[in-house]
Amino acid sequence: MKVTVCELPNNWTESDTYWNGLIHHLETKKSDLLVLPEMPFFKWITKSNAVDPQLWHKAVKEHDKWIDRLYELPVEMTIASRPIIENSKHLNRGFIFTREKGYAPIHDKYYLPDEPGYYEASWYDRGKENFDTIRINGIRIGFLICTEIWFTKRARQYLKQNIDILVCPRATPKTKVDIWVTGGKSAAIVSGAFCLSSNYNGPNTREEDFGGTGWIIEPERGDVLGTTSLDQNFLTIDIDINEARNAKKTYPRYVEE
Repeated sequence: MKVTVCELPNNWTESDTYWNGLIHHLETKKSDLLVLPEMPFFKWITKSNAVDPQLWHKAVKEHDKWIDRLYELPVEMTIASRPIIENSKHLNRGFIFTREKGYAPIHDKYYLPDEPGYYEASWYDRGKENFDTIRINGIRIGFLICTEIWFTKRARQYLKQNIDILVCPRATPKTKVDIWVTGGKSAAIVSGAFCLSSNYNGPNTREEDFGGTGWIIEPERGDVLGTTSLDQNFLTIDIDINEARNAKKTYPRYVEE
């Protein structure tokens, strides 16, 4: 199957320039699956610790609007996360959108940072401790949203569920690009799954920009098959899901706990 990752400025929805570019790329490459950054359809609001509930409400509405537009994308499956309000809780919810069945909520972010540029624990609530795969079109998919990638036991948990693709929508800084790629490689190796991640690029806080560098990483050795850049916002690679299934049989994944 063909999978697509990307990097986008966090104000990319203010015009249709990037949207139209994404449509053109997906049409040209005939992609089957697209991963977008973390909470991609509104500016990154958790960069400040000045929590504004009205801004969260606005972000929720904007995500509602853009999720309705996902039918415009010529791709079977789109994956990202989004802000929601549910039972008075503010959550960051991973979802999968398919052309056949539309929007499906999957996983609420559980591990939340709280520091300059990423005051997430201040802005919203921790989700339930649910790290289960979902099976779509014969493919097992699991989420590690941004910071969750550092909790290796979750990758191992996905391994036991025979995961094929591990998605990591994220918002991460330029100064730590190499560290994050290392985290993606580790998650791919431990889970025995292809790790796909998309990120923002460009300005975040006055001190630090987003790091871009969406990636596609294979499961056997954690080799990086490709990354995005400022000059290449979108990247599509044809992957063989059987490589993830075969990786489950090799070291270190077969070792009993």
